[in-house]
Order: sequence, then C-alpha cells, then structure tokens
Amino acid sequence: MKKLSTLILASVIGGAFTLGFYKIALETPQETTSKEATMPTYIPATYTANKPIATAAIEGIDFTNAAEKTVNSVVHVKNRATSEGGSSIYDFFYGRSSKPRVREGSGSGVIISPDGYVITNNHVIEGADELEVTLNNNKSYPATLIGSDPKTDIAVLKIEADTDLQFIAFGDSDNVRVGEWVLAVGNPFNLTSTVTAGIISAKARDLNEFDQQNQSFLQTDAAVNPGNSGGALVNTNGDLIGINTAITSQTGSFVGYSFAVPSNIAKKVVDDLLEYGDVQKGVLGITTLNRNSKEAIEKGLDQVDGVYVSGVEKDSGADKGGLQSGDVIKKIDRVRIRKFADLTGYLNSKRPNETLNVLVDRNGSRKELKVTLSKFDIFEVDFLGMKLRNISAENKEKYEISNGVGVYELKAGSIINNSTDVRPGYILTEINGIKIKSISDIAKLKKKNIQDDLEKITFLNGKLEAERYIFRD
Repeated sequence: MKKLSTLILASVIGGAFTLGFYKIALETPQETTSKEATMPTYIPATYTANKPIATAAIEGIDFTNAAEKTVNSVVHVKNRATSEGGSSIYDFFYGRSSKPRVREGSGSGVIISPDGYVITNNHVIEGADELEVTLNNNKSYPATLIGSDPKTDIAVLKIEADTDLQFIAFGDSDNVRVGEWVLAVGNPFNLTSTVTAGIISAKARDLNEFDQQNQSFLQTDAAVNPGNSGGALVNTNGDLIGINTAITSQTGSFVGYSFAVPSNIAKKVVDDLLEYGDVQKGVLGITTLNRNSKEAIEKGLDQVDGVYVSGVEKDSGADKGGLQSGDVIKKIDRVRIRKFADLTGYLNSKRPNETLNVLVDRNGSRKELKVTLSKFDIFEVDFLGMKLRNISAENKEKYEISNGVGVYELKAGSIINNSTDVRPGYILTEINGIKIKSISDIAKLKKKNIQDDLEKITFLNGKLEAERYIFRD
C-alpha cells in the first residue's frame, strides 16, 4: 500500500513537471491569439482622426430635421369606386338584385400649398368615385380632382381645410446627385407617417427604354412599398425632389429599388394643370434612333454617348434652330445628355416657346445652337386610341393626297383597333364629313368632344383606297 502511494505521488509530480516544461518551452515564445470571433473594422480611406469612425461618414447629415419638416405634409389618399355587383343563377331564379360593390384603394399624397393643393399619382386616384385625404393629425377631408396626366402619372387634388396647411416646397431635381441621401415619406400598407432613408441610385432611369415611352425617373434604394405611391421623396433639407411612383419587384414588395417622378417634371405638370387644364408639352421636333434597334447596331450607333438625331421635322424649332440629321446631342442648357431618357426627362420639364441652348457634336466638332420648343400637338395628337401625325407636303404631292393625317400607332383595345381594319400607315381624311387637313383640325374637334357624337370616319388604306366606317349608338 505504501509503495502504491509513492508511485501515485511520483506520477503526479512528473506530470506537473512535464506540463510546466511544455508551457514554458513551447507556448511562452509564441504570440497569444484570441479564439473569440470578431468582425473586422473597416476604416474609410479618408477620415478625421479625432472623430468616431462610425459617424465620420455621415457627419453633418441630420435626417430628423427633414423628417420633421415633411411628415405632416404627407397625407393618406383614399379612393372609393362603386361597381355593379356580380349576378349568379340564384339571383335569376329567386329574383334577387345584385348589390353594388365598393372598391377601396389607398396611397399617399403631398401637400404643396397652404390652401390645400395635393399632388399624388394618377394611378392612386384613377377610376375613383370618391376621394378622401387624411392628414397626419387624423383629420379627414373630401378631395376634388383638379386634373391628372396619365403619361407622367401625376394628379392634383384640392381639399378645403379649416386653417393653412403645412406644405413641402419643390426642390430642383436637376441638381440631385447620385449617392445623395434622401428620405421616402408615405403610407405603406396603411401605416401612416412612415419615413425610410436611402440614396439616389441613378438618375434619368427609363423603365421602358426599348419602347421609348418618354419616362425619366429618379431611382433610389429607400424602401418603398404599396401605399407609398404619390408620397414624397425629399432631400436632407426637406425639399421635395420627387414623387414616389413605382417599384421593381417580383413579389410586389420592396426588394431594393424604387422610382420617383423628378420634382421638376411633377411641378411643371402641376403648373400646367392649374393654369391650362392640361399638360403643355414642348418638343424639339426631331426623330431619334433607338440605340437598341437593329439599324443603330448595324451603323455602330448603339454605343453613342448622347442622342443621335436621325431626322428633323420641317418648320419645327429644331429645324429653325439649325439642328441636322446626324447630329449627336451632348448637352441641353446645363444638363448633360447621355441617353434618350436624359433628353426626354429635361424636355418634360419645359413648355412650348421656351428657348434652350443645345450643344451638339457634328462630324467631330462641337456646335451650340439656340432652339425654341414647338408645341407638341403640332406634330402628334391622340384620338380614339390612334396616334396621328401630319403628312409632309412632299408625300402629299407624291401620292396626290389633298388632305389627311397619318395613323402611326393604335392602342390595343381601342374602338378603332377592335371595330375596324385600320392599321398603322392608314390615312385619316374625314370625320363626320369634315375634311381633316392637319392634326390641328383633330385637336379642334377634340375640344368640341366630337368623339361623343361620332358618326362616320373615312380612311385611305395602304392602296390609297377609301374605307368608310359608320358608327351607331
């Protein structure tokens, strides 16, 4: 037993000696490395030494001021539309009448004047029988539709409040810079007074670039969801720089990108609706080559930095100002033009008869031209789902046509598209026996609401043969 105790004691002493030697001989000279997992700290390439690294990048940016200035000026827009209720076979047998159904929708809006003018999206109020605006203090008012423009998706409402309202001033969206901080304010999912932050991700974004639908949006990564439509996009000063309009998503909810109508375009539409009742569109009077078209690719023009002018309308502002086919527009006033959406985005903020400084590249040399915008309906007008344009004097003489306007596009589902054989390339010559010489004649008839008393339209087909269509109630 004594021998066993001695043996155990010797083993313990030997083990301790061995462990101590291992710690001293093998571990002591090496650096100690912590096994605790930590996130790396990234330091900006340029920073102020005596300031906390976490806040150096956003020093001087105060989101709270912008939020406080805007949250009470963004409203909840509710629309109601009544439709006939569906009927079933049971209604027929039991003599029951179907009840009207009330559809409700909602979005956002922005108060832009103390006397109650509100800007929102056209799609927020489209088809509504009743409109209601609820302020951030939960007071609700019936709203009147002043006017709307489906092409820019902008609408103007009016409410009659008891006192002057807090409003947001328009900022200059042309001065917005990519990377600039912005706030989106609105009512997503009926959650009132919601503020999200992000940056401007891109400017002059065209969501239908291949169709050239004259869209030019500000793109941001500030979270925008259903219900935000019509709400405010503001900078850190609280200035209105855009009207939140759309998101790109496969789920219907925000996934990182949203789009806003630039404030310069929105303000111009509002001013036109209040002053004229419709949008006054100014055009240069040129045709352009879509950089994605086969012709552009074959000619090597798909990589052009600017907008390629493929044609100039006779007697247009572009024609009188000296623009020529083959010119590449590089800049208008102070705005750089790199693609079609840059051009249309700037022009959509201008009116007819405004004069612009247009910088073009012509055969490798730069020329600055002064161009006065023409009125849009000098060149094109929409009527009964048709887009109509004037026919040049040369073509009238060539085809021995005394009067008429050309059909160059038909809207799907329109009465002309569904009820006739008319196709792009046809020539509209008479309406209710009235000869049509130019699209200004169409514009005059539209003002008289002739589409409500439509009796007969005459066209020339591709073989220049007359086709008459009679419309009856």
